[in-house]
Amino acid sequence: MQITARSDYAVRSALELAAAYPHLLTIDRIVSDQDMPRKFVEAILSQLRRSGLVQTQRGCAGGYALTRDPSKIFVGEVIRSVDGPLAEVHGIRPHELEYEGVATHLPDLWVALRSSMRTVLDTVSLAQLVAGRLPARVRKLNDADDAWLPR
Repeated sequence: MQITARSDYAVRSALELAAAYPHLLTIDRIVSDQDMPRKFVEAILSQLRRSGLVQTQRGCAGGYALTRDPSKIFVGEVIRSVDGPLAEVHGIRPHELEYEGVATHLPDLWVALRSSMRTVLDTVSLAQLVAGRLPARVRKLNDADDAWLPR
């Protein structure tokens, strides 16, 4: 799985907002704290607003805030709001694929992969991530002997 810059910046922006919740943060604060490009983050925050995760307030006291408690917003939701479905193969969702011959069962693997991503991304809330309190099953994945080794 490749995490796009858009998803990375979206999650990092959402984490900044989660840490400040329910208060507003300016775009300048978000981008400077995370060293992210302003224009790109503005576009991402607009997408998060359209998806209902972020609200904006104009004016000198304005800024961005999450629309609900960070414990009720999961990382998978943030990623889907900026990049679409978690798993696609050539733009097609895994459960919609059909292959012939020796690849007949390949969609089963792609669906399992999507399911494993959901197991992590749809169970870790922004609040848990800010606090460094990942769910036990996610921590267990990090503790695997080869988890941190590149391949």
